[in-house]
Amino acid sequence: DASLAEANSFSPSMPTSPASMINQYKFEEEPELRDLFITVDDPESHITAIETFITYRVVTKTSRSEFDSSEYEVRRRYQDFLWLKSKLEEAHPTLIIPPLPEKFIMKGMVERFNDEFIETRRKALHKFLNRIADHPTLTFNEDFKIFLTAQAWELSSHKKQGPGLLSRMGQTVRAVASSVRGGVKNRPEMFTEMNDYMETFSQKINVLDKIAHRIYKEEREYFNEMKEYGPIHTLWSASEEDIADSLKGVASCIDRCCKATEKRMAGLSENLLPIIHEYVLYSEILMGVLKRRDLIQGELDSKVDALASKRAEKDAITEEIGKLEDKVECANNALKADWERWKQNMQYDMRSAFTNVAENNLHYYEECLATWESFLTSQTVDLHVEEDSEDQ
Repeated sequence: DASLAEANSFSPSMPTSPASMINQYKFEEEPELRDLFITVDDPESHITAIETFITYRVVTKTSRSEFDSSEYEVRRRYQDFLWLKSKLEEAHPTLIIPPLPEKFIMKGMVERFNDEFIETRRKALHKFLNRIADHPTLTFNEDFKIFLTAQAWELSSHKKQGPGLLSRMGQTVRAVASSVRGGVKNRPEMFTEMNDYMETFSQKINVLDKIAHRIYKEEREYFNEMKEYGPIHTLWSASEEDIADSLKGVASCIDRCCKATEKRMAGLSENLLPIIHEYVLYSEILMGVLKRRDLIQGELDSKVDALASKRAEKDAITEEIGKLEDKVECANNALKADWERWKQNMQYDMRSAFTNVAENNLHYYEECLATWESFLTSQTVDLHVEEDSEDQ
């Protein structure tokens, strides 16, 4: 309580501006030296007789020895990013693959390819590739390397190769699906807690996403209404000579507050909404990862049950169990390591986003307060001048 009281006092030694307050919080920086830099930019429209689509330039700079060159430049469309994500999921079913922006369904092609939509997608694709590049395991995936370096025809040829791991496992997964539906019998407590955490997190982050979008919508409606008030007061001042200056002053204050509100909305749309929605997508990905881990666990459980009921096949099943136990152990270790990494990134991103919004809100209210205080002060001075002239 004492520390709170001291923090709330207006002591000259205490930093009170938003900038000085925010500088008191220092976030952890990545200690690792990066050797892979990726940029997604330069969107370009392509119109054919069959379809219209956008490609993005992907520029890669690296010092890794497994790359033949230090710099690559290729063009990729959204479907190529989807292919990469599916290949990563196939190769690493229990790692947390970063989310891609959804393939929005628009009412018309013009809306789908407007500048705002393209820029939003470009930023998301840029973040997707850089999250993979920063991942300790995914960054060395061979399909990721091909995605960054292969020309369009080479990538197309590579895509036509045989089915991936998940496709080959399809029949096995379906065979054990019925045993998994009722719940995994021998799931470790850690993964049960992880599943419960994600169910709660998914519910809360989805609610937070809806609230954030509602706040932004209400802020935009407020902004649109406020834009009309300034001109109205300006027109009003033309017909009221006695209070014309006051009305113009009000109009000027409204205009400045309108600009501050627009800046605040931009902060929400750039720094908060995308982060929250990204973790909505992450929650879906995590639930899928946990289900895939359970499928592997379920397959192990089914083999254990088969061993108990079919003693004649004991030797063959025992060998399969040994392999599956190793597979489960690898899956557990991969997921545990990635889980902690994901939680740290999530907490950092959420903390940064909300701290940024808090700082913007402080700037916003200080700016609006200063605007009105300045205006009211000028009006008070004018009133005293008029009273003195009447007395004389």
